[in-house]
Amino acid sequence: MPLSEDEQRILQEIEQQFYANDPHLAGEMGNHSIYAHCLRQMKWAGAAFAAGVVVLVVALATATNFLVAFGAFVVMLAAALWFERSLRKMGRAGMEQLGRSLRTGGLRDYLGSTSERFKGRARRDTEADGTSPDA
Repeated sequence: MPLSEDEQRILQEIEQQFYANDPHLAGEMGNHSIYAHCLRQMKWAGAAFAAGVVVLVVALATATNFLVAFGAFVVMLAAALWFERSLRKMGRAGMEQLGRSLRTGGLRDYLGSTSERFKGRARRDTEADGTSPDA
């Protein structure tokens, strides 16, 4: 059921007040999706799976104890199940939203902003130490 004109006007006024009172929070809320938690869990599950693969390959290549290789396999299995569970929580709508944001914003933009944040932190740390960032 669509909102009436009065309800839309009231909602726009509330939104304008929100942006006027706390623009930083409003910007943060606009940049994050409701699926960010599931996506973060999927990243951690992927990292755990990759770590399990590395341990498994090293354990088998160096002929260490069989239990180490089996433990790595169990970690990989648990990470795959964790990834699948997070993917199910995200659902089809979350995957579509993620796909749209990656197409419009681009992965390079996401990674670029992350690298800029790290560079900014490093710059602030070196300035706080009193050293030159170029040294």
